[in-house]
Amino acid sequence: MYEGPVQELIDELGRLPGVGPKSAQRIAFHLLYAGSDDVEKLAEVLLKVKQTVRFCEVCHNVSAEDRCRICRDPRRDQTAICVVEESKDVVAIERTREFRGTYHVLGGAISPIDGVGPGDLTVRELVMRLGDGTVTEVIVATDPNLEGEATATYLSRLLLPMGVRVARLASGLPVGSDLEYADEVTLGRAFEGRRYVQA
Repeated sequence: MYEGPVQELIDELGRLPGVGPKSAQRIAFHLLYAGSDDVEKLAEVLLKVKQTVRFCEVCHNVSAEDRCRICRDPRRDQTAICVVEESKDVVAIERTREFRGTYHVLGGAISPIDGVGPGDLTVRELVMRLGDGTVTEVIVATDPNLEGEATATYLSRLLLPMGVRVARLASGLPVGSDLEYADEVTLGRAFEGRRYVQA
């Protein structure tokens, strides 16, 4: 335990996701020994993010304006929506340059253990986006874990009666991995998603 403000800083840093006690301590001492200009700049950026960044009124992605750059882009395919859990997932998919449609950020995944249900996510807003008939395909790109699967199943059952095609991202073996280290679920999905070789 450290005295006063140093311990308070360690405690606050330790509340961040992915930052354990040792990492919080390292970051705190880095900031303690850093120049005042660097620390002030970090504080300014943190405040600026909280004051200026908002969520897109259409897709709920993080944005500096009412609509994010993807929703403002007229070249995007308005007939396809890729549903993701978090804004960081949009960035990951955009890096592939494979998807040219729009997105919808749920703000998490269904997790009864954590008290997160469909009403805590932007599911209602997604359904409203499908109301005018423009969207013909919804790609559910939630994480391949228990919560992501539960969310994908819920969305599929909700959206299929609306007359849109619902797809789930394929999952299976990562490139460069060995079969002997794959778990049963991953290997099973790789078999389900197998593709036939064309002559």
